[in-house]
Amino acid sequence: MAEENKIPTEENATMLQAFEWYIPDDHTHWKRLARDIEKYRDIGITALWIPPPCKASSPSGNGYDIYDLWDLGEFDQKGSVPTKWGDKDDLVRLAHNAEKAGVLLYADAVLNHKAAADETERCRVAEVDPENRTRFISDEYEIDGWLGFTFSGRGDKYSSMKWHWEHFSGTDYNAENNKTAIYKILGDFKSWAQSVDNEKGNFDYLMFADIDHSHPDVKKDINDWGIWIAELLSLRGFRFDAVKHFSEEYLKEFITQLKTNVNEDFFFVGEFWKDSLSDMLGYLDRLDGHKFSLFDAPLVYNFSEASKTESFDLRAIFDGTLVQARPISAVTLVMNHDTQPHQALEAPIEGFFKPIAYGLILLRQEGYPCVFWGDLEGISGEYKEEPSCGGQLSDIILARKLYAYGEQDDYFDYPTCLGWVRRGAWDRLNGCAVIVSNAGPGEKRMFVGEEHKGEIWTDVLGWEQGEVHIGEDGNADFKCPATSMAIWVNKDAPGRDQFGKFKPGKGILQGVV
Repeated sequence: MAEENKIPTEENATMLQAFEWYIPDDHTHWKRLARDIEKYRDIGITALWIPPPCKASSPSGNGYDIYDLWDLGEFDQKGSVPTKWGDKDDLVRLAHNAEKAGVLLYADAVLNHKAAADETERCRVAEVDPENRTRFISDEYEIDGWLGFTFSGRGDKYSSMKWHWEHFSGTDYNAENNKTAIYKILGDFKSWAQSVDNEKGNFDYLMFADIDHSHPDVKKDINDWGIWIAELLSLRGFRFDAVKHFSEEYLKEFITQLKTNVNEDFFFVGEFWKDSLSDMLGYLDRLDGHKFSLFDAPLVYNFSEASKTESFDLRAIFDGTLVQARPISAVTLVMNHDTQPHQALEAPIEGFFKPIAYGLILLRQEGYPCVFWGDLEGISGEYKEEPSCGGQLSDIILARKLYAYGEQDDYFDYPTCLGWVRRGAWDRLNGCAVIVSNAGPGEKRMFVGEEHKGEIWTDVLGWEQGEVHIGEDGNADFKCPATSMAIWVNKDAPGRDQFGKFKPGKGILQGVV
């Protein structure tokens, strides 16, 4: 086939989780992202996963303590007009800048629960065993639950629905006696959702006021919201929080509504956080036909274990992971806001291993990699941390953008040192050779192709000094430092002058102009 008739190779897709838990609650984060969107695009970020944009229970809430879906920082509710991240105008401006820069926007959708109700309401309940929510541990009785949501600051703008006890399936607090428990709300057609994870008997209930997605008014309001926010912000996808805790059947309906009314090619990824490949595959099978992805939790735990285990056998790093079993459905990651230090699902990864882990998700064919803001820009607040990878994570992302294309040849023949080669594509001729070691200095003889004979390759990170001369047979000996990595590319390859230009941490440290 003539080259002019070949399909151009698309640029590699890379997602940025554009927040971390401890970003200051100065209500200017949307401005930071809008200001820096082109900077991220230049290093190879093609999509931003933004935090929950809806009004939380307080001006400091990250949005997972969600109060009002329809308030994007527009109304004076729960102590402020803006959310922690900023006001609606700033969010719309971010969406505009992202679209202009060619960066896709994915919003974090928290559809499992609501928090910070405006009023208590009397309702019938029975307490259930926290370790087995299918087992009642009390008789039926009435409580005063925080279950009335009137949205007085917003009124009826965008949605006239007010939420009451019948729109929820459970709650965790009785205001009558200040008792905390898991209360199953009782009434006609009331039950826990059945299409949820079976941990703890039935894992429908997670926190706050648990939404009953079987109620027709609930379904209509959330479906309408999904279409509204997707069109308002020109969204190209959603990240769904806590999917193992709410109805799979309802999620299918929500997805169908978006594909039918907004965009058939919407991207959907769920947070099904469980170190169980079989459960993850079962979930994906049940959502078959909805083009759904999951974050690869088992891979994160493998990275954590590998970083803490001396001479861990790197050949097993992908064992039991989603990216190995079903790469088309895997969003790969190293850390997120839940697993970062001092969070509930903390999965510590030693600093030396971060570049190795990012190399394994960014420079290989399989999976859709998601970079964590805290690793790229640093972590703020009481638990402040500098950007990972010696401040050069951006260079690993850039190497993915420029060189990680084409066939992949693996050299997984030694327990503490792995190598692989990306052979390039017809219109992206400069591939790369990657080598990682979790022990002493690494070295592998790898084949990059006879078409590269006589070329001189160097490490784009600058961590391994020296040059490699590609032999007449297309082979060469590639090295990396101890407990580190190297990314070898032709020293004359286009784009080599772009490395080292990204300055991490500035999004927080320099404030917003």
